[in-house]
Amino acid sequence: MNNFTKQTLGLADYSVCLITLLISTGIGVFFSFTGGKQKTNKEYLLADKKQPLFSVAVSLMASFISSITMLGIPPEFYARGTQFALIDLGYVLLAPVAAHLYIPVFFKLQATSAYEYLSRRFGHLARLMASCLFLVQMVLYMGVVLYAPAVALNALTTLSQNWSILVIGLVCTVYSTLGGMKAVIATDVFQALLMYAAIFLVIASASMRIGFGTIWRIAEERGRVQFFDFSFDPTTRHTFWSLSISGGMQFLSLYAVNQNQVQRYLSVKDVNTAIKALYLSTPIFCLLSLTTMFSGLAVFAVYKDCDPVKDGRIHSTDQLLPLYILETVGNWPGATGIFVSGIFSGALSTVSSLLNSLAAVTLEDFIKPGYYYIKKKPLEEAQNTVLLTKVLCFLYGLICLGIAFLAQYVESILQTTLTIFGAAGGPSLGIFTLGMFVPLANEFGAVSGLICGLAATLTLGFGGPKPPLVNLPVSVEGCASAITTPTTPVSIINFTTTIINNATTSITKEQHYNYLFRISYLWYIVIGFVVTMIVGTLVSLAVNMMTSDSKQLDPDLFTPPVAAYIKKHYCYQVSKSGTHMTRKYGKMKTMKTLKHGDTSAL
Repeated sequence: MNNFTKQTLGLADYSVCLITLLISTGIGVFFSFTGGKQKTNKEYLLADKKQPLFSVAVSLMASFISSITMLGIPPEFYARGTQFALIDLGYVLLAPVAAHLYIPVFFKLQATSAYEYLSRRFGHLARLMASCLFLVQMVLYMGVVLYAPAVALNALTTLSQNWSILVIGLVCTVYSTLGGMKAVIATDVFQALLMYAAIFLVIASASMRIGFGTIWRIAEERGRVQFFDFSFDPTTRHTFWSLSISGGMQFLSLYAVNQNQVQRYLSVKDVNTAIKALYLSTPIFCLLSLTTMFSGLAVFAVYKDCDPVKDGRIHSTDQLLPLYILETVGNWPGATGIFVSGIFSGALSTVSSLLNSLAAVTLEDFIKPGYYYIKKKPLEEAQNTVLLTKVLCFLYGLICLGIAFLAQYVESILQTTLTIFGAAGGPSLGIFTLGMFVPLANEFGAVSGLICGLAATLTLGFGGPKPPLVNLPVSVEGCASAITTPTTPVSIINFTTTIINNATTSITKEQHYNYLFRISYLWYIVIGFVVTMIVGTLVSLAVNMMTSDSKQLDPDLFTPPVAAYIKKHYCYQVSKSGTHMTRKYGKMKTMKTLKHGDTSAL
């Protein structure tokens, strides 16, 4: 950097950071010695199903507002305007769909792993494929979440990059391993407060400097306020349609079928409480999302006449927020510490949630079925399964650290990881939706749909070349120093949401790029979902036409409206002598008697 000298954090800043880490660790230790002392997997992974509504609602939000979001979204508003805010519209519109059409199915299933649904609905192959996809994308994502803020802050401060990764990673691993889901949810609440504090610090300091109303006025004058582009062109980076539809799909992929959130739903006493938690979480999520976006306008208002990137003070817009804090409130005792704690809280809340979820999926989808296959008997709770789960949680924490350190030497791992994360969302949502909404779907169709959906999204995500990102104009007229053009390295974060990557997918007017790879990154998740659904349905239909086996369906494995349809055509009656299933097609044609308690055919 040409015009910026790294700053040393003061004693008050380090004290704030230390207190934050001690409180998070203390919460884990506290829950390891209270209640049932995490002696059962029900307590360790599902918090004994006794978590309060508000805590779960905040945890739902905090687990996917990561440090990357907090460092990546403000530059989007700074450099490319306000239109991205419309993505929250999709979140709001699709929240009722997640609440009433997906959550009830998982509550009826009452399985620790969301992927057990796929084995009950389709078979073991579908379950294993979806589970593996979840493990790979989340392990890689954890490393990026831990690495990104450390390298961004190290670029501007004397805060050690390696020590930041190591300390944050170990603290997160320790309290997650010791306290289980109870500690994860409790720390999420504490860390959410710090995330809000960090963002409000940016907005408040800018408002004190130039006035709150002036921030929006400057944004309007400099062309940053732009919302309703109703273009149907899929190569336009951001439109009303791509943002609202993609936002809705992203919301469903995260809050309807993701293991991370399903575990939180199951940590409350009943389905109604889980639905209330999701409804309460949505405005909390949107408030932090919108204020994070607005902070980008606040920073732009301050730097409107002297862009720090063109002035050579930073290499990329990813470093805007840390630079702004250091240059505006860096001399306030503890202010920088609050900001750093807020950024790292975004990493802590995300990684701790994923550690618990990864341990649950590994135990339920791989170890228990493997044990049963070898021993021909189930792995019981008394057989040290809780200790095994804690060991898994700790091991995933170490793997997370390894990925974070590896990211320093393999530049492409960042874009690769974020591309996988975004590309996997659509097919994952698709296979669950296929199972819950399409009665004729079968395992061969579901697996085919998942493979084709992944192939489509990974081709779009990794194919290329893609057009470069185009930013709105910035000014350097107010810079006191000579303007230089610094060498621009690979961007640390280079994306605008926690789920979808890829700042390289914006579109220019140059037509020599392949049309397929000019499609906006926002459509990837939609395309993956649609391909999975269409292929899954058509292949299932073809398989059903080639086989003569009658289809037997369990209404509990379907979304409520579809379940009601199935109950109307497939009637069940339980008696002491057995369970009778009568299938009706206009007129009653068949009857099958099952042994009492046998639900395998239902």
